[in-house]
Amino acid sequence: MMADVSVIIVTFNSTDHIADCLHSLRQAGEVVVVDNASADDTCEIVAREAPEAKLIRNSSNRGFAAAVNQGVAVSSNSFVLLLNPDTVLQSSLQPLVECCLLPQVGAAGGRLVDENGRAQAGFNIRAFPTPAALLFEVLLINRLWPSNPVNRRYRCLDRDLDAASEVDQPAGAFLMVRRDVLRQIGGLDETFHPIWFEDVDLCLRIRKAGHAIHYMPSCVAQHKGGHSLPRMSVEERYRAWYGNLLRFNYKHFSKGMGRCLHTAVRAGLRLRWLLCLLGAGTSSERKAYESVIKTLGGFSVRDRNVAGRLRTASPAESKLS
Repeated sequence: MMADVSVIIVTFNSTDHIADCLHSLRQAGEVVVVDNASADDTCEIVAREAPEAKLIRNSSNRGFAAAVNQGVAVSSNSFVLLLNPDTVLQSSLQPLVECCLLPQVGAAGGRLVDENGRAQAGFNIRAFPTPAALLFEVLLINRLWPSNPVNRRYRCLDRDLDAASEVDQPAGAFLMVRRDVLRQIGGLDETFHPIWFEDVDLCLRIRKAGHAIHYMPSCVAQHKGGHSLPRMSVEERYRAWYGNLLRFNYKHFSKGMGRCLHTAVRAGLRLRWLLCLLGAGTSSERKAYESVIKTLGGFSVRDRNVAGRLRTASPAESKLS
């Protein structure tokens, strides 16, 4: 049954992790690695350690969603496993496959653990973000009061991670999706670029299409986490996160709520900038917040395309409002 699984791995400067990840996948029927223009030896390691894997070398960073869609397009098996390169599979994939064989299930996620074998609480499974959850995030409420009830519900901090259950969104780092379901919903939304919120959007569209999503803790992978972030500048990270948050906001919430959250993002960014100015952050963080604020200042809360513009505009193109 494992022969019916296609594993899709998106790499970006992943030399420290990709070999261990590939070595743990001997049971998979097909492995596809899509490299987003790594500047290190990632592709050479893939070619050497897993010559049987299909390797796609992108000449530019197309982002996680586009790379996954590329991998799905060249793969052929009934079940597609999205797997981050900083994971090491520690169990059989059988539980995920058996779960996805159920006609009502469209996707299933496994249990991610740290190097000490502890489940990664707050990351393994989450509820779909509500406007309140995102408001609490951007306005620093979760930072000041992490145990608040909104944050606990969003990050499923009271859920038993030893128990299998139906969930909203397992982590996209270790997520199996039926190929026919991916085809039905049109794959991942490539406008979420380069990272963040594309997996949330994927799971939400799977649910809206009438399919259940399950969490299967008997399927385990060790996960390092955030391995590609140091390769991005602070400004690139902030532009991607806030831009894709706003894209998700305008795509899935009402117009009025979208404008409200857009305003909250602007307020939260100014608050973070001020805290950095007062010594609660680094100078690079302060400059990154200032750049994003300047770009956001050039767009009205009525501009639903702000996410894409935030990703591409330079600070010189707009003024602080």
